[in-house]
Amino acid sequence: VLLVESGGGLVQPGGSLRLSCAASDFTFGNYDMSWVRQAPGKGPEWVSSISGDGHNTDYADSVKGRFTISRDNAKNTLYLQMNSLKPEDTAMYHCETKIDEYDYWGSGTQVTVSS
Repeated sequence: VLLVESGGGLVQPGGSLRLSCAASDFTFGNYDMSWVRQAPGKGPEWVSSISGDGHNTDYADSVKGRFTISRDNAKNTLYLQMNSLKPEDTAMYHCETKIDEYDYWGSGTQVTVSS
C-alpha cells in the first residue's frame, strides 16, 4: 500500500487549496478513504471520510460546509477541496485507509494558513 499526498502550501485566511492523494498497490475502489490532520503539538484529528464507491461522505464539525472530499477510482486518487481556510486549519494532512484491520497513512502534505 502506497499513499502519496500533494497540494499543500501556504495560503491566506479565506483562501482555498485542493489536496490530492495518489494511491497504489491495492484495489483503491474497494476501500473507504479518509483525511486526517495533525497540528504541531497536537494529536491526530479526523477530518473527513468517503466510501469506496464515493457515494457516502462524512465530515468533522470543524470543516463541515468548507471542505469537500471526493475520489476518482479510475485514477486511484483521493481529493480534499478546502475552502474558506482558517488559521486553525494549519496542519499536516494525511490520507488514510484501513485494510485487514491495519491502518495505512501517507507521509502527508503541509497546509499553512497565515496572513
